[in-house]
Amino acid sequence: MFGGDAHHMRGFVPTPSEIVDHMVDRLFRGRAPERTDNLLDPGCGTGAFLAGVLRWCAKQGAQAPKMVGIESDARRARVAHTNFEPLSNVQVRRADFLTSPAESFDFIIGNPPYVAIYGFSDDEKRNYRATYETARGRFDLYLLFFERALRSLKPGGRMVFITPEKFLYVETAAPLRRLLSKHAIEEIELVNEKSFSGLVTYPTITTVVNRPAVRATAVRLRDGTNHRCVLDRPGSWMPIIRGMSDKQSHHTTLKDICVRVSCGVATGADDIFIQELETMEPELANFARPTIAGRELTTPGEIESQRGYAMLIPYNEYGELLAVRELGALGSYLSRKQARLKERTCVQRKPWYAFHETPPLPEILRPKILCKDITEAPHFWIDRKGLLVPRHSVYYIVPAHARKIDRLCTYLNSPEASRWLTEHCQRAANGFLRLQSNVLKLIPIPDEVARSQRREPIAHRQADLPGLRDFESITAR
Repeated sequence: MFGGDAHHMRGFVPTPSEIVDHMVDRLFRGRAPERTDNLLDPGCGTGAFLAGVLRWCAKQGAQAPKMVGIESDARRARVAHTNFEPLSNVQVRRADFLTSPAESFDFIIGNPPYVAIYGFSDDEKRNYRATYETARGRFDLYLLFFERALRSLKPGGRMVFITPEKFLYVETAAPLRRLLSKHAIEEIELVNEKSFSGLVTYPTITTVVNRPAVRATAVRLRDGTNHRCVLDRPGSWMPIIRGMSDKQSHHTTLKDICVRVSCGVATGADDIFIQELETMEPELANFARPTIAGRELTTPGEIESQRGYAMLIPYNEYGELLAVRELGALGSYLSRKQARLKERTCVQRKPWYAFHETPPLPEILRPKILCKDITEAPHFWIDRKGLLVPRHSVYYIVPAHARKIDRLCTYLNSPEASRWLTEHCQRAANGFLRLQSNVLKLIPIPDEVARSQRREPIAHRQADLPGLRDFESITAR
């Protein structure tokens, strides 16, 4: 997690002093603080940014402003209080910035907490959603800090935050982009991912002034190049920030020519539902289907349906959960694993042996195109027979016109489609791309490819689906 001094899931990692000093330079660029100004670090940790402001003022011969540091962690708040106790113009408070009384500041600087939604209690999620525009979907805490800081900024005031870059493009952060676009975004700087020692965070420094936007935003990319752009919409900003034109000459997208574009099946207990074909109990074969994970998508080319693993599926070919009494040997096997299966969060709303997500088998068991969820470069494979059940580390694309699947897959593997995905996808560690269905669905499809997919109507005949026992020859080897 990020924080005023950056926090990480496995410990506390201070913000490097060179990053702090760089951000303070941005904060006071063109306007040195005065003694009567007030400054806030809303998640101050042990006080790295407060110390950075004092260093800057001493070096520049400027008067230090009145400073407030807010920190919710008791231990870090005590350290910060001790560090600045002799200074009358620095106040450290142990409090939660998001629930503190409203105040206004001339300057705001910091590295807000980055906590995924699963780190909140149900009460916290309800309270955040009731209070913050940015608490939508699978929101992160730093989005709320951004919103609260913007509210706390005086007219003409300036704030500088360092956060993950994800707010620039993820759909969840669209409300924040709407709020930011109402202000003057002076600069977006994509910071070297090695800035936080040992951590790959894809940090971004954002400088915002509380006045209407009248000029383009200055952008500095990680390769050192600079340009200016206008950020005035809630959609993904990343293509614009990278200097790419986001105007699409194509009106058709992947979702328009497909039956389904989705993440693979999440069982919630792969250690139970995924079996090696060679060691699987023969009596489970009737409920086993060949399956594939992202790590198995390696060599380019067509995928053979015969794989080394099978998924045990307690659903019929229409995606309906079978009763335990209908599962036979599979029911007996799962009953032996019942304690482990009941540990899953999904059983609060589903039967104990159900998958985390109901598998849409009538759509999965068709000729389809597959890709990894996290990849160094996007690549797509064809499952021509439609027998494979992709796991949650694989995305699958079911075209409306299966006989033209090669034409579509060839385009998805083209340099044009690869460039588009590179511009629009999230980043995972070490420069890898994170492919997601909401991005895949929006891949622009050229007219000639789109026409090839629309010459015949979409068929949804259940008779086309292979039955469970059609897989016995595969699993009985």
